Amino acid sequence: ETTMNSTDLVPGDCIVVPTDGMFVPCDVALLTGECMVNESLLTGESTPVMKTPLPKGPPAASSIYSPEEHRRHTIFCGTQVLQAKSYVGAEVLAVVIRTGFCTAKGDLISSILYPKPLDFKFYKDAVKFVLFLAVLAALGTAYSIFILIQNQVPAWQIVLRGLDIVTVVVPPALPAAMTVGTIYAQNRLKKHGIFCISPPRINLCGKVRLVCFDKTGTLTEEGLDIWGVMPREDSSFLPIVHEVRCMSNGPLLRCLVTCHTVSLLRDQPVGDPMDLKMLESTGWTQETVEGVEVEAQVVRLFGSKALVVMKPPPLEDQPSDAQHTVPIAVLRRFPFASSLQRMSVLVKLPGGTPSEAYMKGAPEMVASRCKQESVPGDFSEMLRHYTSDGFRVLGLSYKPLAAVRTFEEAQEVPRDSVESGMLFLGFLLMKNLLKPETAPVIHLLRSAEIRTVMATGDNMLTAVNVARSCRMVEVGEPVVFVNAVPPSDGQPSALKFIPAESPPQQLEGSYQQEGCFPEQPLTHFALNGKSFAVVCEHFPDLLPKILVQATIFARMSPDQKTLLVRSLQGLNYCVGMCGDGANDCGALKAADVGISLSEAEASVASPFTSKIANIDCVPIAIREGRCSLVTSFVVFKYMALYSLVQFVSVLLLYTINTNLSDLQFFFFDLVITTTVAALMGKTAPAKELGPERPQGTLINPLVLGSLLLQTGLLVAVQVICYFITVSQRWYIPLNSTVTAPENLPNYENTVVFCISGFQYLILAVVMSKGYPFRRPLYSNGEPVSLSRPPVPPPP
Repeated sequence: ETTMNSTDLVPGDCIVVPTDGMFVPCDVALLTGECMVNESLLTGESTPVMKTPLPKGPPAASSIYSPEEHRRHTIFCGTQVLQAKSYVGAEVLAVVIRTGFCTAKGDLISSILYPKPLDFKFYKDAVKFVLFLAVLAALGTAYSIFILIQNQVPAWQIVLRGLDIVTVVVPPALPAAMTVGTIYAQNRLKKHGIFCISPPRINLCGKVRLVCFDKTGTLTEEGLDIWGVMPREDSSFLPIVHEVRCMSNGPLLRCLVTCHTVSLLRDQPVGDPMDLKMLESTGWTQETVEGVEVEAQVVRLFGSKALVVMKPPPLEDQPSDAQHTVPIAVLRRFPFASSLQRMSVLVKLPGGTPSEAYMKGAPEMVASRCKQESVPGDFSEMLRHYTSDGFRVLGLSYKPLAAVRTFEEAQEVPRDSVESGMLFLGFLLMKNLLKPETAPVIHLLRSAEIRTVMATGDNMLTAVNVARSCRMVEVGEPVVFVNAVPPSDGQPSALKFIPAESPPQQLEGSYQQEGCFPEQPLTHFALNGKSFAVVCEHFPDLLPKILVQATIFARMSPDQKTLLVRSLQGLNYCVGMCGDGANDCGALKAADVGISLSEAEASVASPFTSKIANIDCVPIAIREGRCSLVTSFVVFKYMALYSLVQFVSVLLLYTINTNLSDLQFFFFDLVITTTVAALMGKTAPAKELGPERPQGTLINPLVLGSLLLQTGLLVAVQVICYFITVSQRWYIPLNSTVTAPENLPNYENTVVFCISGFQYLILAVVMSKGYPFRRPLYSNGEPVSLSRPPVPPPP
């Protein structure tokens, strides 16, 4: 063992993780022990995550390590280990798998330093327009050289004035002026608790046509309230037990007490909010096994070492008819994985009793891992009933493991063998309430003709209930389940469309063939992750049609959420994504506008991070995006017109062998134009969010026609004023034998300077468009409030 600088680490090195924590300098795979890790820098998720060692045994040896697949066993660079515990051996060991820019943090830093080019037509058109101005500058330079040679101007002055034309037509301040509106918008967003690490994406917010939302923690409250437990007895369910503390001792209570990944950090329980609520409802407490004396006591009591010990509440805090005195030792944890939709633990009671395995997860997944005779016949009916009412439902199961009696044996048993042949115990029912801001924001977005889509890992019927509650699906709008089945046993893949309102007995027969694709307006499709995968693989021609009408996506894995976002982008949607950052990182980064709800001030999980713990941030970002985009248009058009007008002014003066003075150029460029451009960008967004959307392209008849007509009018006014001046009796002709600046001041210079100066000011007022995307010009400097309008009650 040796101490070395972290910059010298290479893949394959084995490192010791200190028990008091560390900042991880590279990606490592955990070999022994458990670590509590803060991943907020990468995911924006403030809840610490439990990392467990890589699985062992023959099944694990045959699988290939993948940082994504084995995410629960990988500690990523840039994260902070809060505490580490060793259960086998004296040290917590990890192996280095990636360093430098190959790590997860390095990949994210690379994406910030070298971001993916924004496919935004406005920026492409701006480059084309600048190229047009460059061509115009070349023509103007050629004309000025020809005129100046005719007027016998010295060669050095010809070169200088030719370069002047280039800087006049292609203004150097154009890029800075165009970013002014974005900078003001970024500062206003910061005041609302929304932080942006990719300012160019603020303009993209103005083009958003569809927003995807995660459910838990985004549309609904982060915490879950335990509603009760529905035990199973024989082949049927018993009535709901609302007071979990009143349950008698048995496998169901032990499952609730032990099947979680809660850990103690400085004597405070931390972990998944749902696990914390579940453990709190039982009244049991968790104690760590630290110190030689404590370990010896645990070995004497349970005949084995343990990760943690769960202890019942004091007798005075327990009901008289349900007294619990026996503690439970947790030997091993298999943490929750989105791909598996379940987690499990191995536990042991005092004495020489065999170990027991407990599992919780998605009810359908848990039931599929249980013996068929232990699953009640009305399983599907009861699950449908409670999920339709908006409850979050988890399935619970267990089985005795006679072959596992010690801590060491528990570390060797493969996960798949533990989580098979289980006995179904019942349902855990939780109520996940909508956040009060959710329904008004969804209504506001739909009123602005912005599509809203839900992508969640929860049950389909729970997702449908939430969609109706938050008015993502309005009253009277039908929901149709899209059920796709992959090919099997010689049967081709099938696609069914099942109305959600159909009674259960009609569901199997209620389907339509491909030729009868339901295209009723205001119909919302709902499909789960499995059906989405089948549609993508076997029905690619129908995928666009389904996505156009799909509103609810349930049981979606993180990778499927990312694929969904990219598929919607393929339909020319500018897609926004709003999630809590944990399982939504891929989708947040893939979306055109990703907003992570996080307590962190800024994370690299997405371009936008909102400290507002609700979706109020979405309409605020869209308003600011529309305002910033319109401001960019306004400033670009103003700077373009300013360049064209000054171009004509200079050529006009060159023709008569004079020019503007340096002080006049300075006054136009700095005092008028730069100041005006900066103040034009200060205009705040409109209070309303309407269905109108700002222009996204510069090269279209409306914009080009406006520029040409304005330019023609301004040039005509200058020329007319020049001829009016030379026709006056008091006019003194210019001495053409003397060049500028020796012939300054003169009547021609003065009239062009005064008229063009007023034209620049008038242009600023004309170009500062307000309604419907920005507040009026005179409101600059006033405090801005982006409050929601009141929402009418549902019909």
